[in-house]
Amino acid sequence: MPPAARRNPAQIADQRVSLPTGTVDRIHQGYVMDLVAQEVDLGAGGKVRREYIQHPGAVAVVALDAQEQVVLLRQYRHPVRSYLWEVPAGLLDVAGEDLRTAGERELAEEADLRAGQWHTLADFYTSPGGSDEAIRIFLARDLAPVPADERHQRQFEELDMPTTRVPLSEALQAVMEGRIHNPSTVTGILAADLARQRDFTGLRPAGAPWLPRTGPDPTAEQ
Repeated sequence: MPPAARRNPAQIADQRVSLPTGTVDRIHQGYVMDLVAQEVDLGAGGKVRREYIQHPGAVAVVALDAQEQVVLLRQYRHPVRSYLWEVPAGLLDVAGEDLRTAGERELAEEADLRAGQWHTLADFYTSPGGSDEAIRIFLARDLAPVPADERHQRQFEELDMPTTRVPLSEALQAVMEGRIHNPSTVTGILAADLARQRDFTGLRPAGAPWLPRTGPDPTAEQ
C-alpha cells in the first residue's frame, strides 16, 4: 500500500457539501428533536437511505473565574440514568438569537452568572453518524453574579441543580480518569486547558463563523 499523502496541517478542515438528496420523511416529531429519513446519492457509493435526528443545536459555556476554577452543574440526564457534572449549556431554541447571546442566556439561567470576556473554544457535532446536532463551546471569563432579583426561575431537571467551582487542573484530571462524561464538558475542559497553556492567546472571537448543520450560518449577521 502506498504511503498516505502528506497534507499541510492548515488544509485539514471539514467541508460542507450538497449531495443530491430526496425529500425528508419525518418518522417522528418530538418535543425537542425529530427522527427523519432521507435518501442521499453518494455517487460511486450509490443511493442510500439514512435515518437521523434533526436537532436545533446548542451552546455550552466554560465559565472560568479569576482563580482559574471552572463552573460545573450537576444535572439528571434520563437517557443515561445518571447525574452528570456539566458546564452550563442549552438549546438554540430562541428564534433570531445569535450564538453568543444564547451562551449569555444559558450562563445566567443555569449558573446565575454574567461574563465580561467571551471567546470561542470549540465547535463540534455530538454524533454526526446519527444526528445533525451542532454545539459551540464558549470560554467566558471576568465573571460576576446576576442580581438576585433578576435571576431565572428554574424548573424540571434544573430545579435541583447543585453548582460548584473546580480548579481547571482538577476538572481535567476528572476527564482523564473517566469521571466526567458529558461531551460538551469533556471537550470544553480539554480546550480550556490548551487555551490556558497558550496564555489564552489566539482564541477565536465569540462571533467567529462556524460550520452549521443546515441552512444559513447563524453568525453571518453579527
